[in-house]
Amino acid sequence: MGLFGRKNTESATAVATLPVDPALAALTGDYTIDPAHSSIGFTVRHAMVTNVRGTFAEHEGTLRLDGTDPGASTASIDVRIASVDTGIADRDGHLRGGDFFDAERFPLMTFRSTRAEQLGGDAYRITGDLTIKDVTRPLSIDLEFNGSATDVYGNERVGFEGSAEILRSAWGLTWNAALETGGVMVSDKVKLNFDISAIKNAA
Repeated sequence: MGLFGRKNTESATAVATLPVDPALAALTGDYTIDPAHSSIGFTVRHAMVTNVRGTFAEHEGTLRLDGTDPGASTASIDVRIASVDTGIADRDGHLRGGDFFDAERFPLMTFRSTRAEQLGGDAYRITGDLTIKDVTRPLSIDLEFNGSATDVYGNERVGFEGSAEILRSAWGLTWNAALETGGVMVSDKVKLNFDISAIKNAA
């Protein structure tokens, strides 16, 4: 089943005659991301030999799914930087400070989609603007649609998981320290991880 699709460049008449999957059309609507059952995090190489993983405990967002015109689907996410959690309090404090995110001056990391497309099967790519601190740059997130279900409370849910890689220096996150054995303390490459459960808003 496809949720996001490439915009059809054929005539409006031709588009109107394309068959619509009823199950897909039924998912059309506005959704709110459920932070209690979602995760937004990152993985970064530390000291050239291991990975540090972290999450942002506080985030919110919305999805607009269009089952009759999947390419018109959109996503908007706000992440509160001060909620970063790597399991080490001192490291989290360093990440919140001026060397990295400067959370007091720039409390939010945001993503606003500009394009959605289907790659095949349940694989999709959503492209948009990622803002960290005062820098906004394009980002493409590869996603897998995990399906839809009605939970025990009667909520209609959809699920996605995905990832993207960025160079943190492109967003002004340039702090580092050289190692005596060569290399640097923190990799420039960062993997962003998304595991999203969203609830359909009441009509």
